[in-house]
Amino acid sequence: MDTPTSTIADGTVELQPRSGTAIIIKAGQILRIIDPLGKQVSDILAFNSHEKNEFLSNGRSFDYAGKIYFSTGDILYSNRSNPMLKIINDTVGRHDFLFTPCSADTFRIKFPDQEPHRGCHGNFVAALERYGISEEKVTIPFNVFMNVRVGENGEIKVEAPLSKAGDYIEFRAEMDLIVAITACSAARSNDGSFKPIHFKVYENKEPPS
Repeated sequence: MDTPTSTIADGTVELQPRSGTAIIIKAGQILRIIDPLGKQVSDILAFNSHEKNEFLSNGRSFDYAGKIYFSTGDILYSNRSNPMLKIINDTVGRHDFLFTPCSADTFRIKFPDQEPHRGCHGNFVAALERYGISEEKVTIPFNVFMNVRVGENGEIKVEAPLSKAGDYIEFRAEMDLIVAITACSAARSNDGSFKPIHFKVYENKEPPS
């Protein structure tokens, strides 16, 4: 998809269904990700814009938070144990940090009856190419609005997102970042349909912690 984004109003950008993009966010700026229609997942990856070998780490974030579900007040850490993003507002309260981005292999192995698609993984790779970030660095994203339940025996189940039309999450950048954003391509994660995602970057009066 050649032009997956368009600016709609007040600096808000619309990301088309099953697509992805990447942007620069400066330390202290706020990234708001909005579900305009409801029940749509958005995956995000983050990289230190000055050192691209530093990137978002679910393992470090789990370790320091002592939990796997993140919401307002929680910090997402890098593989080098530095704060990357702090969640400052969250109207949903349920997101995932366990699953890899859906990919062509996801469709081949798990959903062979569905039309193949490069998925969020392929969209990440395409969006990050212009920043010199290779496919090997596309790891586990923070899956905004994705609703994953973990059972007593460790089984994991993907359920419909809890997000309603207009729900959002806001992250404050704790360092200068390259952030890749997708509108998820897996029907199971999005209650069976593919919808756009909106996002906006704006200035924050408070400095990063």
